[in-house]
Parts: sequence; structure tokens; C-alpha cells
Amino acid sequence: MAKLRFIALEQAQKRTPVTVTPPSKKVSDYYGMNVFGEEAMKANLSADTFKKLKDAIEKGDSIDDNVADAVASAMKVWAIEKGATHFTHWFQPLSGVTAEKHDAFFDVAGSGKVIEKFKGSALVRQEPDASSFPSGGIRNTFEARGYTAWDPTSPAFIIDLGATKTLCIPTVFVSYTGEALDNKAPLLKALSFIDRAATAVIKEYFDKDVTKVIATLGIEQEYFLVDRALYNARPDLVLAGRTLFGHSPAKGQQLEDHYFGSIPVRVRDFMADFEIEALKLGIPLRTRHNEVAPSQFECAPTFEEVNLANDHNQLIMDIMDKVAERHGLKALLHEKPFAGINGSGKHNNWALATNTGVNLFAPSSKAKENLQFLVFFVNTIKAVYENADLLRASIASAGNDFRLGANEAPPAIMSVFIGKQMTEVLDELEHNGNIKIDKGDNMYMKLGIDKIPPILLDNTDRNRTSPFAFTGNKFEFRAVGSSANCAIPMTVLNTIVADQLVQFKKEVDAKIAKDVKKELAIVEVLRDYIKSSKKIRFEGNGYSEEWVKEAEKRKLSNIKTTPHALQAYLSKSAKKVLVDNGIVSERELHARVEIMHDQYTLKTQIESRALGNFAMNQIIPAAVAYQNKLINNAEGLQDIGLEEEAKYFIDVIKTISHHILTIKKNVDDMVEARKAANELEGHEKSVAYCEKVKPFFEVIRYHTDKLELIVDNDEWPLVKYRELLFVK
Repeated sequence: MAKLRFIALEQAQKRTPVTVTPPSKKVSDYYGMNVFGEEAMKANLSADTFKKLKDAIEKGDSIDDNVADAVASAMKVWAIEKGATHFTHWFQPLSGVTAEKHDAFFDVAGSGKVIEKFKGSALVRQEPDASSFPSGGIRNTFEARGYTAWDPTSPAFIIDLGATKTLCIPTVFVSYTGEALDNKAPLLKALSFIDRAATAVIKEYFDKDVTKVIATLGIEQEYFLVDRALYNARPDLVLAGRTLFGHSPAKGQQLEDHYFGSIPVRVRDFMADFEIEALKLGIPLRTRHNEVAPSQFECAPTFEEVNLANDHNQLIMDIMDKVAERHGLKALLHEKPFAGINGSGKHNNWALATNTGVNLFAPSSKAKENLQFLVFFVNTIKAVYENADLLRASIASAGNDFRLGANEAPPAIMSVFIGKQMTEVLDELEHNGNIKIDKGDNMYMKLGIDKIPPILLDNTDRNRTSPFAFTGNKFEFRAVGSSANCAIPMTVLNTIVADQLVQFKKEVDAKIAKDVKKELAIVEVLRDYIKSSKKIRFEGNGYSEEWVKEAEKRKLSNIKTTPHALQAYLSKSAKKVLVDNGIVSERELHARVEIMHDQYTLKTQIESRALGNFAMNQIIPAAVAYQNKLINNAEGLQDIGLEEEAKYFIDVIKTISHHILTIKKNVDDMVEARKAANELEGHEKSVAYCEKVKPFFEVIRYHTDKLELIVDNDEWPLVKYRELLFVK
């Protein structure tokens, strides 16, 4: 293994940059060229069919067979002209990755003649084998049938990174009995819910011309890049996605010289290549930079509608890895691939916008618009307060447990940061008491609404320690993990805010029915919300011990591990929000929680097995081999009478023995704990892996990493941190 390490290092150091040539000097020439978007539809569909399709997409209506056939025919012609030979329904099962089954664009006629064929029925629905996808008990393994159904709100696209080009059609995935088996279907329901709830509030109280509210999302994606040869020489990275061993190098991120620094040549070429492929797919990537940790980077697109933004983020993760391979690199999306340095998140910048072009989280120079802004601003805070544990559950994963609360990422305590100026506005609104409005009074001035305009985007600070922060015209949900499917937290966030808006409207309407003036009724309800949700607001350092103590006083949850966090999905309040509003059925909800517990268990189980195997088969043999050299050296020194000199080597030999024996004992104990955990099921099993198996990880790692500092560098079997992070 030591030889493999040095072969990998030699390969990494011999890499040469890959030449990257964009299709055109102007991005506008190739942006979206592989997307069957609006321009492609206009060019390939009749005006009547195009209008019917657009109307169906915008209104959420079903698409009739004639329109589906016409779209399928046009899509086939367009894709074949682009060089596509196959098509697939591209979906997002509950396994955590995207899935696809490719079918060729041809059929064999009775005469044996091959014809290009793609019917509307193939566009609208397919029947992939669902037996091996997780269902949480919704169907038996022998009930293999499942269906994918076209999502026309997300355009079809062509992937051309391999030897063939494939038309990919975004779809939902459901079981034979109709239950959702994916992450997209609940998200679409949540987005429909927030549209209905928010539109009802605006039309009733502010602007009757608004007919739709669109949830928007901008996702900042953090990731690491390491040389692929070095990655392949680290079996823990290959199997677990993170390093199970590895002593911190002398230089890590202490100097913070990597952040926003000059991008290394190989990485810059990868980024250029990756961006070209993304831009071809209509993914509006605009930002790239070095992140805090060495070999850590970030990319970010502009805001898009949530469903499309999430589809694009799923594509980004896939494209990133495929393009990295061309450059001899490996993209790491685990939340904590390296101990001792920053992990990676996926900051979800979320906002709401009307079809008339108004950002509902942007303060205005007009008092009436500021009242509208406050309605959505305060209701969002109230929703987070009432559903904090559910929001925490939405970002729970085995990988994110290593990141949250590690003085590098938002804590596991859910809180909302709104900044000094907005705090002052809400405090004034809370304490301005019962106001009597006389004829001729400037109601908005009396209510304090006219004092919001000075709050500008640049004047609203950012709190990087807050999991949910207002940043001037949007909320940034910073606690989402880098490998996560954002559909899960976005389903929860949009649902809880929509549910809160429904409640808000009921309370305001009740006051108006008692002859309270509309604006005053709105402010009275908002004032109650500001008071009742005040505990969730925190402006200080979320990393501090003081905040942990303060949060406990406020009775805010601090749920640090996934098995415990996931149970929030099964609470009465969560079921009321998710099930009663039709986002998921109770059966689907229980199934999803079961799947997430299983995923946590399986990932921790894999890490445990890998940890034990590598410790016993690679680390201990390397330590014993070096120890034997020291024994020979000590004996030689004693033979020539250098007893004092031999003592140093004997002490080192004893230290190595201590580490070896401790590793061996803990690996044996971990195996026994794993056997006991395997006797359990579901939640109990994931808790056992979390509390009984996982604690051995740090102990075994500690003693292994100590051996790394002792054993001869030439004998150490694993690629070291200094090589993984700094060889580019």
C-alpha cells in the first residue's frame, strides 16, 4: 500500500492542465443550447400547441394526449438533430441520488425495419423497475412496478458528457398504488401550496392584480477537489466519501490564505469546463471562488424558481464529478471529508416573488408595500419558530452531523438572524401599543411602517453563524449539507410558511369581521406574532457556549444527531403541517422517515466496517513493521553497550504498542456493538449506531493518527492530508 501511495503522488505531480475551449466566445451563443426550453419549443411546436403547453404549465393543468404527442414528436426531432440516440425519464428517488434508465429512439417494425419512434405516452409516463429503490415499506420487493410521470415545469435537456447523447426528461416517481417515491413530487405540492396561500393574502389585502407567487432559490454549492489518483489511493474516501483517518497537516487553513485566493491552474480549467457544460444546460452559473479550507471551492448560480433550481443543483453535482474526471480530479461533496478543517454546505437563498415582479422580502420606499413586506417577513419568522424541529429534521443526515455546530457551520439550534435595523423595526412594532387612528391620520406613519425604507440590502449584515438569516431581500438557510437534495428542506420551508400564511389570513379576517380596519387588523396580528416568536431570533455568535445556554433557557431544541432529529417528522405538529395540507400522506411520511433512518444506519455501518478493516489490515501492519525496525535498532544499540541511547527507541516501541493495542481493543468492541445494533430495527437501530457504534470512530482515529506521526513516512500506507489538500 505504501507503494500505491507514492505511485499516486507521482501521477498527481505529473498532471498537465486540460485545454478547455468554449463553443463560442459569447456565452449567449451557447447558453441553454442543450435544453428543450422556450426557444426550442417555439421553434419546433406549432403556435397553438406551444400556447396550450405554456398555459398548462403556468396553470398547473393536465396536458391532453394530442398536446403530449405533438411535444414528444417535436422533442424527438430536436434531440436527434442534436445527436441524441436515447431518452430517459430523469428522476430523484429516495436513495439520495438521481436515477435514469435509457431507451433508444427507435423501434423495430413488423417487417424488421428500424424506425425512429417516441410517442407522447413515452414522454408522459414510463414504468421503471422500482423493486430496488427504497420505499420504506410502501410496497414489497416483489411488487416491482413503479411509474415516472413527466414534470413539464422543468424543461427536458440533453446530457452529452459521454460517448452518446441522451435526452433527459425530468419526472416524478410514484409507486404502483400512487404514493410518491421521490423528492420532487412533495416539493411540487409544497410550491403549489405556497403559491395559493401567498397569493390569497396578497389579493385580499394588497394587490388584486397578483395571480401567482413564485418561490425562488439560489444555491451556493461548496465542494472539495483532490487529485483522482490520490483519491483512489484512499479507500476510506472511495467507500465513505470522507477520510476516516488522517492527522492534520502542519499547515491547514490557519492562515486563511486560501479564501478568495488565486485559483490554481488545474482547478481554474476544471471550473471553466464545468461551467461550459452547465451553461449549455441552461444552468446560470455566475460565481466561482476558493473557499476557506485548502482545496475547497464554491460555485453559485443566479436565482431560479425552486423546482428548476433544485433540478439544476442535482445536475451540477453530477456534471461536476464527470468533468472532474476529465481533469484527473475528484469532486468531494461530503459535508466533512477532512477532520480539523471546514466542511461543506449548500446555502439555500430563498425568496418569494409575485408574477408582477415584486420580491416580497424586499423593503420598499412605499408604506403599503412595506406592510406587505412585513407580513411575509414576520410570518416566515413565526413559521420557523413554530416548526424549528421540523426544519432541523429537513437537513439531518449522517454527513451533516459532522458539520453542524462545529464552529465552522450553523449550529444544530435553529434560530433566525434579522440584523440590527430589522430588529429595531420589529421591536417598535411590538411596543407601539394600541393605536387610535383618526380620520386624516397617516395610518402607516402611526403604525411605524413608513420607517422601513432606510433598510437597504447593503445595510443588512450577514451572520455566518446563523442557520437561517435574513440578508436584505431573501432568507439564507445555511444549514443544508453539501450533498443534500434541496427538495427536502425546500419542501418543509415552503410548506411551513404557507401553513402559517393560511393561519395569518384566518386571524386577520376574523378581526376585519369585527369591524377592525384592515391595516390595523394586519398589524395587530403581526404584533402578536412578533411577541410569540421572539425566542427564535438571535443576533449573536451561534458558535458560542453562551448561545447554547441561552437557547436552553429559551427552550429551543439543540438536536445534535440525525436519529433524534428525524423523529420530529412524526410529531403531531409535523403531521398537521405536512399531512393535513396534502404534501405527503401519513403513510408516505412514515415511509420517508424509515428510509432516512435506514440511510443513516447503512452509512454509519459502512464507515464502521471500513474503519475496522483499514485499521487492522493497513494501519497496524505498517506500525508493526516500523516497530520491528525499532526493535532491531534498540537491540543493536544494547549489543554495543549503548543502553541509554536504546531507551529512546524502547519508549517509542512501547508507545506504538499502546496505540496498536488500543486500536485492536476498540475495533473488537466496535464490532460487538455493531452486532448488537444489527439485532434492532428502524429508529432504535439508527440510535444504536449513533450512540453505541459511532463513538468508537474518534477513539480509533485518535490512536491511528498518533501512529501516523511516529511511523516512518515511507512506510505509511495512506495518502496524507498534506498530499490530498496541497498537491494540485
